[in-house]
Amino acid sequence: MENIPENGPSKRKLGLFDAAMLVMGSMIGSGIFIVSADIMRNLGSGYWLIMVWIITGVMTVAAAISYGELSSMFPKAGGQYTYLKEIFGKMMGFLYGWGLFTVIQTGTIAAVAVAFGKFTAYLIPALNDAAPLFQSGGYKITWIQILAIGVILLLTYINTKGVESGKLLQNVFTGSKIIALIGLIILGFLLVKTSFWSENMNFGWDAFNNLKTDAVGNFTKSGWESISGMTIMGGIAAAMVGSVFSSVAWENVTFVSGEIENPKKNVVRSMVLGTSAVMVLYLLVNFIYLNTLGRDGIAFAPNDRVAVVASEQIFGNGIGTIVMAVLVMISTFGCVNGIVLAGARVFQTMAKDGMFFKAALENNKNGVPEKSLWMQGIWASVLCLSGQYGNLLDMISFVIVLFYMITVFGVIYLRLKKPGLERPYRTWMYPVTPIIYLLIGAAFCILLLIYKQQYTWPGLVIVLLGVPVYLFINKKEQQA
Repeated sequence: MENIPENGPSKRKLGLFDAAMLVMGSMIGSGIFIVSADIMRNLGSGYWLIMVWIITGVMTVAAAISYGELSSMFPKAGGQYTYLKEIFGKMMGFLYGWGLFTVIQTGTIAAVAVAFGKFTAYLIPALNDAAPLFQSGGYKITWIQILAIGVILLLTYINTKGVESGKLLQNVFTGSKIIALIGLIILGFLLVKTSFWSENMNFGWDAFNNLKTDAVGNFTKSGWESISGMTIMGGIAAAMVGSVFSSVAWENVTFVSGEIENPKKNVVRSMVLGTSAVMVLYLLVNFIYLNTLGRDGIAFAPNDRVAVVASEQIFGNGIGTIVMAVLVMISTFGCVNGIVLAGARVFQTMAKDGMFFKAALENNKNGVPEKSLWMQGIWASVLCLSGQYGNLLDMISFVIVLFYMITVFGVIYLRLKKPGLERPYRTWMYPVTPIIYLLIGAAFCILLLIYKQQYTWPGLVIVLLGVPVYLFINKKEQQA
């Protein structure tokens, strides 16, 4: 890292391939295997399921292309935090970093690690059947949560051994899950006995939702209602909460810019290549869902695990469950590793600016921010025990998109305010690309504010709680 006191050297050890693997590995977690159930419940048609993923894909790639310009201008560690701080000032950078530490990065680590635990329980039923270690009313600590914490602490430890250790793990696990997903996509068309593709496509652009639940909270299969007009728009926004959350974390590669070879070129290349490849994979996986399962099969998959039900249709009940459980375990393990590796660099950069604990500042003898890694790992473990990360993450998609929008707007703002700055990479199809993102992002946020307020206010409150914290830290810094 530039200008950071350290006990060991920090060399550029990540090439373009490593950076692209980090992008893809951080994006592909557990979401793609689950969230299509909720999308189908909100919109009820194969056409709309595909459309939600296409909109999310266009949005994600447009943001990555726009971020490329900023990554070439500020090729330092800290990524999005650095961009926001340089363009809009320290407070905006801090609020992003605050949100990242309190819930965005750590909450994602917790949620994906728990998903690893839940799918491990498919292979080891004793994990599911074991009595809770602690229970008080509705709150309990289970062996699945303990396994999730074990994964977080193990991957944190491995990453303290140097970038090479984290990189090797990332490349192996990301490569494995990409090969496995491609295999699933091919076999999903070759082996399936009954195709539901025509049935799912027969609804055309008609939209339906089925969000009614019975007394115990299970969705009722007979509750499909035709929807139109603005109700469809609200349904799209609600459906996109899942697809957007499954498609974030690609910007994690910007957090480790300080360790990437030729960051002015390789960061943007890795973001555009990685996001494009993942969104194509996501689309093809949804084609498999539509080919192997009917509308009710997708919408009401047990525990929303659409991929497990689809896999059972392809491989048969026993083998299908095992195949999918192993794939999700590989996927989530690699995803946690990528997010652990990247996040700690932001908190280290914040510490350099006096905006985080000073202990996070130093690198260890392996050239990595060990204390920052452990702070992140411990807080993510606390969130695992809280059991609230799932709710937090539903609520935080709104805030993530809001910060993406502010950052993408930063590209336009800098072009207008400082046109003379050196831009080694210039956003492709500027200003169309950033404007596309801003329009889709604004529509998503406005529709959520109107129709699904439970997804918006809690995330905003968490970020705004950072304002008094920033003022307190800033006051102490000025006094010092």
